[in-house]
Amino acid sequence: QLQLVESGGGLVQPGGSLRLSCAASGFTSNYIAIGWFRQAPGKEREGVSCIGSSALSTNYADSVKGRFTVSRDNAKNTVYLQMNSLKPEDTAVYYCTGRSGNWCGSRWYDPNEYISWGQGTQVTVSS
Repeated sequence: QLQLVESGGGLVQPGGSLRLSCAASGFTSNYIAIGWFRQAPGKEREGVSCIGSSALSTNYADSVKGRFTVSRDNAKNTVYLQMNSLKPEDTAVYYCTGRSGNWCGSRWYDPNEYISWGQGTQVTVSS
């Protein structure tokens, strides 16, 4: 069973940067697409980004394009989310999630497309 563990969250000032990590284990297939979602208090879970198993497929929410970059190191079974130029509205619990498949797909932003979730890591952007 695919298991995911996020790390790297914290408190950062507006305009700052953070890098989140998602360590994956427990899978037998190399074809795992990883998504990043976030959920702020009182709001629905929102798709932030997705990366396919070969990293040739990446997707971003409009709200983070140009500021966030997703990448993966398959040798380490780890996916990263580099977040730059952070804004207070980026404050949320960030989750990584996975599903089998080489590509993210047209519905990468739908949490129902994924089968396993991490426990989440808090990101707070505040001065």
